[in-house]
Amino acid sequence: MKPIRQIAVVGAGLMGHGIALDFALAGFEVNLQDLDGQKVLQATGRIQAVLQMLAAAGAVPPQDVGAVSARVHGLTVLKEAVSDADLVVESVFEDLALKRTLFGELDGLCPPHTILASNTSSFPPTRLAAGTGRPEKVIVAHYFNPPYLLPLVEVVKGEATSEETASAVCGLLTQAGKKPVLLKKEAPGFIANRLQAALVREALAIVDRGIADPQDVDRVIQHGFGRRLAVAGVFEVLDLAGLDLMLAVASSLLPELESSGQVPGWFREKVERGEIGVRSGQGFYAWTPESAAARSRAIAQALLRIARMPGQTAAGREE
Repeated sequence: MKPIRQIAVVGAGLMGHGIALDFALAGFEVNLQDLDGQKVLQATGRIQAVLQMLAAAGAVPPQDVGAVSARVHGLTVLKEAVSDADLVVESVFEDLALKRTLFGELDGLCPPHTILASNTSSFPPTRLAAGTGRPEKVIVAHYFNPPYLLPLVEVVKGEATSEETASAVCGLLTQAGKKPVLLKKEAPGFIANRLQAALVREALAIVDRGIADPQDVDRVIQHGFGRRLAVAGVFEVLDLAGLDLMLAVASSLLPELESSGQVPGWFREKVERGEIGVRSGQGFYAWTPESAAARSRAIAQALLRIARMPGQTAAGREE
C-alpha cells in the first residue's frame, strides 16, 4: 500500500479543524476543505488561536507556530482538496445520507489508492462504503474533542475493509502520536459513546428520581472517580479492588440501575424550550460567551496537565 503522506480533511467545523491541526502538529501537509468559505476562514483563525494557546502552555515551541499553521491549506473546492490525497478524513455533519453522498463524490474524485475515513461517532463504515467502489478502503477513524489534546482514535473496519487499510491507518495514527484502538467488529456507538451513553442514562435517572441535582452529579464525577479514570481504566480498577468484592457490589447494585431505552420527558422538554446549553446560553447551567470561553480554556489547561504525566509530552505524544 502506498505510504500516506498527503492528507485531506473534509469539513472545517469543530472536529475538522482540530483533526487538521493535529496532523499538522505531527508534520503532515493537510488540505482542509469546506464548501463554506467563511467556515474555512473561521477554522484557520481557530487553528491560530489554539497554536498560540499551546505555545503559551509550553506544548509547542513558539518558533514552530508559523510552520505548523502553514501546513494547513484551506480550500473550498472538493476536487482541489482531495485529488492527490492518500487519506481523506470526512468530518461533516452527523447525517448518514449526507455522508454517503459525500463518500460517493470522494470515490469519483480521489485516486484509486486513497483511503476514505470517517470521523463519525456512530455510523458503521459498511453503510458509508455502500455508495463507493472501494469498500475495502473505507474505514472509521473517530477522534475526540479536542483532537490535538486527546490521543484516542477509535478505528472501525467495515465488513469489506481490508487488513491493509486498517494497518495503514493505525500505523499513521501511531506515527502522528495518537493512541488508536481497533475494534474487533462494528457496533453502534463503538466503545466510547456506548460507555458515555451508559453514564449519561444513569446521570439523567439520578436527577429524574430526585436523588441529586445535575450540579452535584457533576461534582461527584469531577472530584471522585473521574480523576481516577484519567490514569486507570475500568478493568484495571476492577483488578485493583478485587473481582470478588466487585462481583458482590455488582450483584447488589446492577438490578437498581436505569435500564430504560427511553429519554426522560423532562430532558426532551428542555430541548424543546431551546435550553440546549452553551449555544443558547442556558442548559443545565447558565452561560455567557465569557463564561463558556473561560470554561473551555480551563478544560484545555487541565487536559494539558494530564498529558504532561511521565512518559508523555505536553501534546499527549509519547517521548
